[in-house]
Amino acid sequence: MTSAEPSFELLPGADGSPVILHVPHSARKIPPEVRAGIVLDDIALERELDHIVDAHTATLAQRAARASRLTPWRFVNRLSRLVVDPERFPDEREDMLAVGMGAVYTKTTHRADLRPPDSDPEPLIERYFRPYAKAMTQAVADRLAATGRAVIIDVHSYPSAPLPYELHGEGPRPAICLGTDSFHTSPELLAAAREAFAPCGGTGLDSPFSGTYVPLAFHGAEARVDALMIEIRRDVYMTEPGGPAGPGLTRLARALAALVDAAAR
Repeated sequence: MTSAEPSFELLPGADGSPVILHVPHSARKIPPEVRAGIVLDDIALERELDHIVDAHTATLAQRAARASRLTPWRFVNRLSRLVVDPERFPDEREDMLAVGMGAVYTKTTHRADLRPPDSDPEPLIERYFRPYAKAMTQAVADRLAATGRAVIIDVHSYPSAPLPYELHGEGPRPAICLGTDSFHTSPELLAAAREAFAPCGGTGLDSPFSGTYVPLAFHGAEARVDALMIEIRRDVYMTEPGGPAGPGLTRLARALAALVDAAAR
């Protein structure tokens, strides 16, 4: 990827759809200039990517979009979250910084060094994080202008066994974890998700991960932005860690399409 190529992609949906499927953690790609700042050797880096990447979630969103009655928009990160994590913020809360998982990671999932502890995150934030946040903000603003509302469905996965970096790994690990926000997750959207994913092994709430992504310009201020995080336990649909997808992906795509349809209504 050259400096002229975007690190993310907004894939258009129907003009009348308020839904954005946000896929921030599906990619493995790391530009060479960013790779130079990572202290892991190639084998260790590939192993870390196996653990940290939400594998096949871009494919899941693509299949769900194709199966939906009203095609949703898709905002997809094309770079690994080891470049920057677009769902963190530069002033990330202290507990995530403590495990080296701010906007620019300094630690791995197993708490080994990923970057030198004194590395400066600002160049990566300026080059990758801020353009991503600006584009996602604009995508939400466009849905608000076009339809009067926006629905962000954040598509993630997580390992069946907790990793050392997890802050709340001792909690329940349901097949589908639904992450919510007290301001932005409507009861209707949450109920629709529970119904849609019931055939996929059942759902749980805010464990082992909580919250959902809303651009800062709207967070806690724009009630027309509805948001929900979908965290899929990886053994439901793939071989862990970092292996191929299985037949569970098809069932999940149907469920996600059903949620998109319900949200669009």
